[in-house]
Amino acid sequence: MISPKAGLTTVSNKHKRFILASASPRRLELLNRLGFSPHKVLHPDICEVSRKDELPRNYVSRMASEKSLAFSLEENDVLLAADTIVAVGRRIIGKPVSSSHAREILQFLSGRRHRVISGLVVRNNHRVNCKMVETTLRMKNLTAVEIEEYLASGEWQGKAGGYGIQGMAEQFIPWIRGSYSNVVGLPLYETRNLLLSYGLKASS
Repeated sequence: MISPKAGLTTVSNKHKRFILASASPRRLELLNRLGFSPHKVLHPDICEVSRKDELPRNYVSRMASEKSLAFSLEENDVLLAADTIVAVGRRIIGKPVSSSHAREILQFLSGRRHRVISGLVVRNNHRVNCKMVETTLRMKNLTAVEIEEYLASGEWQGKAGGYGIQGMAEQFIPWIRGSYSNVVGLPLYETRNLLLSYGLKASS
Protein backbone atom coordinates (compact mmCIF):
# COMPACT_ATOMS: atom_id res chain seq x y z
CA MET A 1 0.00 0.00 0.00
CA ILE A 2 1.25 3.47 -0.88
CA SER A 3 0.74 5.82 2.05
CA PRO A 4 -0.53 9.40 1.59
CA LYS A 5 2.23 11.95 1.36
CA ALA A 6 2.69 14.07 4.46
CA GLY A 7 1.48 17.64 4.31
CA LEU A 8 -1.00 17.14 1.47
CA THR A 9 -4.22 19.11 1.64
CA THR A 10 -7.25 16.88 2.19
CA VAL A 11 -9.97 17.22 -0.43
CA SER A 12 -13.43 17.62 1.09
CA ASN A 13 -15.84 14.72 0.64
CA LYS A 14 -18.29 16.74 -1.40
CA HIS A 15 -15.63 17.48 -4.02
CA LYS A 16 -14.39 13.90 -4.43
CA ARG A 17 -15.23 12.22 -7.71
CA PHE A 18 -15.87 8.50 -7.74
CA ILE A 19 -14.76 6.79 -10.97
CA LEU A 20 -15.58 3.22 -11.95
CA ALA A 21 -13.12 1.55 -14.31
CA SER A 22 -15.31 -1.28 -15.53
CA ALA A 23 -17.57 -2.03 -18.48
CA SER A 24 -19.74 -4.40 -16.42
CA PRO A 25 -23.37 -3.28 -16.04
CA ARG A 26 -23.68 -5.65 -13.06
CA ARG A 27 -20.96 -3.83 -11.13
CA LEU A 28 -22.65 -0.51 -11.79
CA GLU A 29 -25.96 -1.92 -10.59
CA LEU A 30 -24.37 -3.32 -7.41
CA LEU A 31 -22.63 -0.01 -6.67
CA ASN A 32 -25.90 1.85 -7.07
CA ARG A 33 -27.45 -0.59 -4.62
CA LEU A 34 -24.75 0.39 -2.13
CA GLY A 35 -25.46 4.07 -2.72
CA PHE A 36 -22.20 4.79 -4.56
CA SER A 37 -23.06 6.29 -7.94
CA PRO A 38 -19.96 6.89 -10.07
CA HIS A 39 -19.32 10.37 -11.41
CA LYS A 40 -17.83 8.69 -14.47
CA VAL A 41 -17.68 5.13 -15.87
CA LEU A 42 -14.59 4.27 -17.92
CA HIS A 43 -13.99 1.17 -20.00
CA PRO A 44 -10.39 -0.09 -19.64
CA ASP A 45 -8.80 -1.25 -22.88
CA ILE A 46 -6.21 -3.80 -21.78
CA CYS A 47 -5.03 -7.21 -22.94
CA GLU A 48 -6.87 -9.81 -20.85
CA VAL A 49 -4.95 -12.87 -22.05
CA SER A 50 -3.49 -14.88 -19.20
CA ARG A 51 0.23 -15.53 -19.12
CA LYS A 52 1.72 -19.00 -19.39
CA ASP A 53 1.27 -20.92 -16.11
CA GLU A 54 -0.34 -17.86 -14.46
CA LEU A 55 -2.39 -18.88 -11.43
CA PRO A 56 -6.00 -17.67 -11.18
CA ARG A 57 -5.45 -15.38 -8.16
CA ASN A 58 -2.34 -13.88 -9.76
CA TYR A 59 -4.19 -13.31 -13.00
CA VAL A 60 -7.22 -11.59 -11.47
CA SER A 61 -5.00 -9.42 -9.27
CA ARG A 62 -2.97 -8.35 -12.30
CA MET A 63 -6.08 -7.59 -14.35
CA ALA A 64 -7.60 -5.40 -11.63
CA SER A 65 -4.29 -3.57 -11.20
CA GLU A 66 -3.84 -2.99 -14.93
CA LYS A 67 -7.40 -1.71 -15.24
CA SER A 68 -6.80 0.74 -12.41
CA LEU A 69 -3.62 2.06 -14.03
CA ALA A 70 -5.19 2.51 -17.47
CA PHE A 71 -6.35 6.03 -16.57
CA SER A 72 -4.73 9.12 -15.10
CA LEU A 73 -6.49 10.72 -12.14
CA GLU A 74 -7.03 14.26 -10.99
CA GLU A 75 -6.36 15.29 -7.42
CA ASN A 76 -9.89 14.66 -6.16
CA ASP A 77 -10.55 11.39 -8.02
CA VAL A 78 -11.08 7.99 -6.37
CA LEU A 79 -11.07 5.09 -8.83
CA LEU A 80 -12.39 1.56 -8.41
CA ALA A 81 -11.28 -1.21 -10.76
CA ALA A 82 -12.30 -4.86 -10.51
CA ASP A 83 -11.96 -8.15 -12.30
CA THR A 84 -13.79 -11.43 -11.68
CA ILE A 85 -13.02 -14.91 -12.96
CA VAL A 86 -14.17 -18.48 -12.46
CA ALA A 87 -11.51 -21.07 -11.70
CA VAL A 88 -11.34 -24.84 -11.34
CA GLY A 89 -8.02 -25.72 -9.76
CA ARG A 90 -5.37 -23.86 -11.76
CA ARG A 91 -7.65 -23.52 -14.79
CA ILE A 92 -9.08 -20.07 -15.51
CA ILE A 93 -12.59 -20.10 -17.00
CA GLY A 94 -13.26 -16.91 -18.90
CA LYS A 95 -16.29 -15.55 -20.72
CA PRO A 96 -17.68 -17.74 -23.52
CA VAL A 97 -17.31 -16.33 -27.01
CA SER A 98 -20.20 -18.32 -28.49
CA SER A 99 -23.11 -20.53 -27.44
CA SER A 100 -21.11 -23.64 -28.29
CA HIS A 101 -18.27 -22.39 -26.11
CA ALA A 102 -20.76 -21.71 -23.30
CA ARG A 103 -22.09 -25.26 -23.68
CA GLU A 104 -18.57 -26.66 -23.25
CA ILE A 105 -18.02 -24.55 -20.13
CA LEU A 106 -21.32 -25.57 -18.54
CA GLN A 107 -20.65 -29.23 -19.31
CA PHE A 108 -17.25 -28.86 -17.64
CA LEU A 109 -18.65 -27.11 -14.53
CA SER A 110 -21.55 -29.55 -14.21
CA GLY A 111 -21.27 -31.41 -10.89
CA ARG A 112 -18.06 -29.62 -9.97
CA ARG A 113 -16.97 -27.27 -7.25
CA HIS A 114 -15.43 -24.11 -8.59
CA ARG A 115 -14.23 -20.75 -7.33
CA VAL A 116 -15.25 -17.23 -8.23
CA ILE A 117 -12.36 -14.86 -7.55
CA SER A 118 -12.52 -11.07 -7.68
CA GLY A 119 -9.68 -8.61 -7.49
CA LEU A 120 -10.50 -5.08 -6.31
CA VAL A 121 -8.25 -2.05 -6.61
CA VAL A 122 -9.14 1.37 -5.22
CA ARG A 123 -6.71 4.22 -5.71
CA ASN A 124 -6.24 7.94 -5.83
CA ASN A 125 -3.09 9.90 -6.62
CA HIS A 126 -1.53 9.06 -3.26
CA ARG A 127 -2.32 5.50 -2.30
CA VAL A 128 -3.48 2.17 -3.68
CA ASN A 129 -5.42 -0.58 -1.90
CA CYS A 130 -5.92 -4.08 -3.27
CA LYS A 131 -8.30 -6.78 -2.05
CA MET A 132 -8.92 -10.34 -3.17
CA VAL A 133 -12.25 -12.07 -2.52
CA GLU A 134 -12.98 -15.72 -3.19
CA THR A 135 -16.26 -17.65 -3.16
CA THR A 136 -16.55 -21.42 -3.54
CA LEU A 137 -19.63 -22.97 -5.16
CA ARG A 138 -20.85 -26.30 -6.45
CA MET A 139 -22.94 -26.67 -9.57
CA LYS A 140 -25.43 -29.53 -9.73
CA ASN A 141 -25.16 -32.20 -12.39
CA LEU A 142 -26.80 -30.49 -15.34
CA THR A 143 -28.89 -32.41 -17.82
CA ALA A 144 -28.56 -31.77 -21.53
CA VAL A 145 -32.03 -30.23 -21.50
CA GLU A 146 -31.12 -27.84 -18.67
CA ILE A 147 -28.01 -26.71 -20.52
CA GLU A 148 -29.88 -26.11 -23.76
CA GLU A 149 -32.66 -24.20 -21.98
CA TYR A 150 -30.07 -22.02 -20.27
CA LEU A 151 -28.25 -21.34 -23.52
CA ALA A 152 -31.55 -20.36 -25.15
CA SER A 153 -32.11 -17.76 -22.40
CA GLY A 154 -29.00 -15.86 -23.49
CA GLU A 155 -28.02 -15.25 -19.87
CA TRP A 156 -24.61 -16.84 -20.45
CA GLN A 157 -23.46 -13.94 -22.62
CA GLY A 158 -20.74 -11.78 -21.09
CA LYS A 159 -20.57 -13.94 -17.93
CA ALA A 160 -17.37 -15.43 -16.56
CA GLY A 161 -17.92 -19.16 -16.32
CA GLY A 162 -20.80 -18.98 -18.77
CA TYR A 163 -23.50 -18.32 -16.18
CA GLY A 164 -24.99 -15.59 -13.99
CA ILE A 165 -26.05 -16.69 -10.52
CA GLN A 166 -28.54 -13.82 -10.26
CA GLY A 167 -30.70 -15.31 -13.01
CA MET A 168 -31.89 -18.75 -14.07
CA ALA A 169 -28.60 -20.37 -13.04
CA GLU A 170 -29.29 -19.78 -9.33
CA GLN A 171 -31.35 -22.98 -9.38
CA PHE A 172 -28.20 -24.87 -10.45
CA ILE A 173 -26.18 -23.93 -7.34
CA PRO A 174 -27.03 -26.12 -4.31
CA TRP A 175 -24.04 -25.03 -2.22
CA ILE A 176 -22.09 -21.79 -1.79
CA ARG A 177 -19.46 -20.62 0.69
CA GLY A 178 -18.59 -16.95 0.77
CA SER A 179 -19.92 -13.76 -0.77
CA TYR A 180 -22.95 -14.14 -3.06
CA SER A 181 -22.49 -10.62 -4.50
CA ASN A 182 -18.92 -11.59 -5.44
CA VAL A 183 -20.38 -14.22 -7.78
CA VAL A 184 -22.66 -11.58 -9.31
CA GLY A 185 -19.60 -9.44 -10.02
CA LEU A 186 -18.65 -7.28 -7.03
CA PRO A 187 -18.24 -8.24 -3.35
CA LEU A 188 -20.31 -5.57 -1.63
CA TYR A 189 -18.93 -5.82 1.90
CA GLU A 190 -15.31 -5.42 0.85
CA THR A 191 -16.10 -2.79 -1.79
CA ARG A 192 -18.05 -0.63 0.66
CA ASN A 193 -15.25 -0.72 3.23
CA LEU A 194 -12.64 0.22 0.65
CA LEU A 195 -14.65 3.15 -0.69
CA LEU A 196 -15.42 4.44 2.80
CA SER A 197 -11.71 4.29 3.66
CA TYR A 198 -11.10 6.83 0.86
CA GLY A 199 -13.64 9.23 2.31
CA LEU A 200 -16.44 8.50 -0.14
CA LYS A 201 -19.92 8.58 1.33
CA ALA A 202 -22.87 6.48 0.23
CA SER A 203 -26.07 8.31 -0.59
CA SER A 204 -29.07 7.48 1.56
